[in-house]
Formats: sequence, C-alpha cells, structure tokens
Amino acid sequence: MSYQENNASDKSLQDKDMKAKQRQDRIVKTSIIGIVVNLILVAFKATIGILVNSIAITLDAVNNLTDALSSIITIIGAKLAGRAPDKEHPYGYGRIEYFASVIIAAIVLWAGITALMESWPKIFNPDVTSYTTVSLVIVAVAVAVKFILGRYVKNVGEEINSQALVASGSDAFFDAILSFSTLIAALVSIFFHISLEGILGVIISIVIIKASIDMLKETVDSMIGERVDSKLSRDIKEAICEFPQVYGAYGLSLHNYGPDSMEGSVHIEVDDSLTALEIHNLTRLISMKIFNEFSIILTVGIYARNDDFKDIRNDLYEITSKYDEVIEIHGFLAYPEEKLITFDIIVDFDADREEVKDKILDEIKSLHPDFTYCMIDDYDLSD
Repeated sequence: MSYQENNASDKSLQDKDMKAKQRQDRIVKTSIIGIVVNLILVAFKATIGILVNSIAITLDAVNNLTDALSSIITIIGAKLAGRAPDKEHPYGYGRIEYFASVIIAAIVLWAGITALMESWPKIFNPDVTSYTTVSLVIVAVAVAVKFILGRYVKNVGEEINSQALVASGSDAFFDAILSFSTLIAALVSIFFHISLEGILGVIISIVIIKASIDMLKETVDSMIGERVDSKLSRDIKEAICEFPQVYGAYGLSLHNYGPDSMEGSVHIEVDDSLTALEIHNLTRLISMKIFNEFSIILTVGIYARNDDFKDIRNDLYEITSKYDEVIEIHGFLAYPEEKLITFDIIVDFDADREEVKDKILDEIKSLHPDFTYCMIDDYDLSD
C-alpha cells in the first residue's frame, strides 16, 4: 500500500471519529430539547388534571415525565457509549446505547402497567370531571407541541441511527394522538355528560405497554444480532465486485458493536495465479473502499479459483439448481493429486439441511465417483 493510501486511511479514521462526536452531540442536544419540553408539559398537564379531577390528563402528565426521564437516560447512554476502546473493551462501548434503550423500555412498561391499574377501576366508578376553557386550550396546545416534538426527535433519530431517539420520537407522536383523544373525551363529557376518562385511561395504558414491548423487542434483536440489511449487503458486494480481479463476493458477515460501529468479514473469489503481494494489495484496497463508503471495518478472506475440472463444477451447479432450498454454492476448488474437491454451500434455515446436503453429495458422487467431496456448511447471513 502506498504512502498516499496510508494517509487516506488515517484521514478516514479521523473523519469517522469526528462523525461519532457530532452524532453524540446531536443525541445530547435533541434529548435536552425533549427534557425541557416534556417537563413543561408535565407541569401544565398535572396542574390541569388535578384542578379538573381528570385521571386521563394526570396520567398523560405522568407519561410526559417518563419521556423526560427517558431523554436523560439517552444522554447518559450516549456519553458512556462514546468512550474510546481500551484493553478490557477493544471493540469500544457502543453497545451501551442498547442497554440504555432497554432501561427506557422498562421505565415505559412500568408506567403503562401503573396507569392501567389506576384507570381500570375508573371505568366502573367514574369521577366527576370539571373541564374549563383554559384546560381544554392547554391540552390542545400540548397536542400540537408533542406532535412537533415527536416528528423532530424521530427524524433526528433516523438520520443518525439512534434507536433511543426513534423510540422517544414515536412515543411522543403517540402521546399527541392520545392527548387528542383526551380532548375529544372532554368535549363528549361537556356536551353529552358521558364520562370516558376510565376507558381512555385504559386505552392510553395499553398503548404505552405495547410501545414499550415493541421498543424492547427491537433493542433485544439488535443485541442478539439481526440479519444484515438486504440493501446494505447488496451494496457492499456490488462495491467489492467493482474490482476487476474479483469474480464474486460471498459469506458477508457483519457484527454490530453499537448503532454506529460495525465490523465484519467477507470472502472474495480470485484467480489462483495471483501472488501473495497482489492479494495483499487487493484486500487492502477493498477494505479501504468499504470503510470509506460504508464506515465498516471489513476483513477480506480469499477463495482461489481455477478452471481445472470445470465439468465437475458445472455438474455441481446444475444439481444444486434443482433444489429450491439451496441458496448458493461457492468456493469450488479441486485438488487433483489428492482427488479432493471442496466447496461451500448455503441451505435455507427452514429446510431439512442435512437431508438436502446428503442428496446433493450422492448425486455428484454418482457422476464423478473418482473424487472425495468436502462440503463446507455455510449460513444464510446476508443477501
């Protein structure tokens, strides 16, 4: 690799660090805005709810309080996640953001369950509620404020890939809808003298509980390890295959060490005539390209390709094409002296994998019995 390429690599790392710092600053700034707005809404709604004896408005105020607390936890999580890697944690602290999201989900779930327990009895023993023009106007303003806040927070979260901000924004948007329902219930109470407070409180509680469960599921999926996004996978492989020496890119595997930190590996197929130096330069250039375009640190492995025993390879492709369960085969290589042929195979997770592989081996052995076959089991990790 040339001196210029090394400088380009260093600059890319510096750019990534700068972007990470900017991302953290935007999370903190957005969360502070959310805290201030929610605390103002808490004060207004709690006061109105107590004055007019409205359980729905009071519970809505409690929900705003949990939103403010969630924003505080988001800030703490972002700050901790931004710490530099060290000897004990060489991959950094990025996954702390996921733990912050789990805590937020637990807080929201607790608030929803508490609200449900308080609202349910009100259905059968409704309180007398006295709405005023001022209270209705403030609730209407709260609807508009939460709608704007929710859109803003969610848009920022999607832009910088922050699950906590996206969840917080979605929750705020839901709050706007639920507050609007409170306003409708108030108007029904005024004009028709029908109390919907308990029913509305239960509805609010259920929505809060569902939102927390969805938030928890999304975060846990990220922590466990999700399938690579199809578009991202295809874009990375297409970028790799732009190099003329590369016949194909296979086995892309990506590991998430935080919302904005990803590493992985991929195998490329190249001529077996390439020298070690040529392969070294090629893999370095591929790694740099992927890092510059996708901010992903990628390790590149090699499949050697030769045209020896092309007839066996073609027969193998034809056999596997008959099985819908087979997603891909790659890495075909023949060792003439050992009479050995190796290849990788990817079989769908939902299939009877062993049965499918045994049938394929039986068929290729019947056509070319002079060879021993080593089928390497690969997994359907990406498109």
